[in-house]
Amino acid sequence: MIELYYWPTPNGHKITMFLEEAGLDYTIQPVNISAGDQFKPEFLAFSPNNRMPAIIDRDPADDGESVTVFESGAILLYLAEKTGRFLPADLRGRKTAMEWLFWQVGGLGPMAGQNHHFGVYAPEKIPYAINRYVNETNRLYGVMDRQLAVHPFLAGEDYSIADMASYPWVVPWKRQQQNLDDFVNLRRWFDSIRNRPATQRAYAKGEPLSAQPAVTEEGKKLLFGQTAANVGRV
Repeated sequence: MIELYYWPTPNGHKITMFLEEAGLDYTIQPVNISAGDQFKPEFLAFSPNNRMPAIIDRDPADDGESVTVFESGAILLYLAEKTGRFLPADLRGRKTAMEWLFWQVGGLGPMAGQNHHFGVYAPEKIPYAINRYVNETNRLYGVMDRQLAVHPFLAGEDYSIADMASYPWVVPWKRQQQNLDDFVNLRRWFDSIRNRPATQRAYAKGEPLSAQPAVTEEGKKLLFGQTAANVGRV
């Protein structure tokens, strides 16, 4: 059994997409990030970066004590290795999937996240910051589009954790001030993943939590106002 500490954000959706595809038994433990749940000591004990998602695997492959994993990319890799699925077994295929997984966690996620922050959440609209991250998001869409012009999926011929990592960060393309129709290959890839039954089940799992009230000003302080001095003191 996997305990998934989750909120319906792009990084949270990555993990439910994998779990639904693999058919693993799991339970969701909501981590309301606008209420400060991610700073509770019991959560910080196994997710020290005070970010969700995180998992506790109660049935690890070595039959030992429960395993905790934080960081969405690490969780995807752990689950792929646990199940032997969605990560190529051959040297070159695995290398390519890892490249695109790390590309997402080091590039698409952070850049699109800053796009969201300055375009949606920042109290002051700073044109330079907005343009910087809208343009960088556009560049990264172009990187994906070129890769997908020669392969059906980011890592090659087969659906992998690289696709699961990137797809949720393309879902809010309108909020990122992008036009998906400008990227023919990316649009084809996006639609194919959106139509997968496991993707639809994964997003449905988040719908009850997505119905929570919008982020308040106090919630924004919890999300964006933390320093080393006050983590865990909410």
